[in-house]
Amino acid sequence: MEGCLFCDIANRKIDARIVFEDEKVIAFNDIAPQSPVHILVIPKKHILSLTNVESREDYEYVAGIFSAMKKIVEEKNLDRSGFRVVVNHGKNAGQAVPHLHFHILGGRKLNWPPG
Repeated sequence: MEGCLFCDIANRKIDARIVFEDEKVIAFNDIAPQSPVHILVIPKKHILSLTNVESREDYEYVAGIFSAMKKIVEEKNLDRSGFRVVVNHGKNAGQAVPHLHFHILGGRKLNWPPG
């Protein structure tokens, strides 16, 4: 989508520290990390948010995200120490970029509730 920061990253118009990529998903380090490991995992297709996952194709992208997250947490050894996955929906939840994205946070003790 024109003007979408995450679409521009997925299309390599903006540089990012990419940690994973396949045909449906790209994952990169967050530019303002909230933990030692803070990776954003996004579909390469522009999907606004979780409530906009509607078609079979959209669900295939989400399945690809979950597969990618499993690989990433194993590669980063977070599967042993623990990690958190966060999806924000809407402004009040903290969604700053209107493109579906999952945060993987780890590398330290994560408190609950998160805030």
